[in-house]
Amino acid sequence: MRPIVESGERLRLFLALPLPPDARKRLVAWQTSAFDGVPDVRVVPPENLHITLVFLGERPVEELDAIGTALRDAAAEASRPVLSAVRYRETRSVGMVVLDDEDRAAGRLQADLAGRLERLGVYKPEPRAWLPHVTVVRFRHPPAVRVAPPGLGRVSPSEVASYTSRLRRNGAQYEIRESVPLGG
Repeated sequence: MRPIVESGERLRLFLALPLPPDARKRLVAWQTSAFDGVPDVRVVPPENLHITLVFLGERPVEELDAIGTALRDAAAEASRPVLSAVRYRETRSVGMVVLDDEDRAAGRLQADLAGRLERLGVYKPEPRAWLPHVTVVRFRHPPAVRVAPPGLGRVSPSEVASYTSRLRRNGAQYEIRESVPLGG
């Protein structure tokens, strides 16, 4: 069920691949063992674990229908990706599990969505190449943790979703607005 929004409202939006439940469980177990006792690290909660394809930022609600159509059209033409964890990586504010995109299906879906949304005028492509990953921790200062990637096996998301992101004092709260099966 989609949350109710009012005309003129702006929503913080992104499109992503939700993780299958078994992959999420394995990732949560890995987070617990890898970051237990690491100071000043905030572990991303299970419900927020996903693979971002396109971050749209704040968008007017009037654009939601067009964004939803682009999502459904891209999903209908996409095949299910097969992903696997290859390494843990830190940036200045997050730790992530970098994924291998076995046959580039996730990359093709991301490029298709980005192109559709750019043509709609609701998205400006990132200057850097898209990197399939799951953000697993957040921090103010990189803890320089050295850990092996989680043993996720081959992960094959079956759907793509649009999410709203609401910034809260204790971190972002994500909510799926619409979920669409891949491949029609």
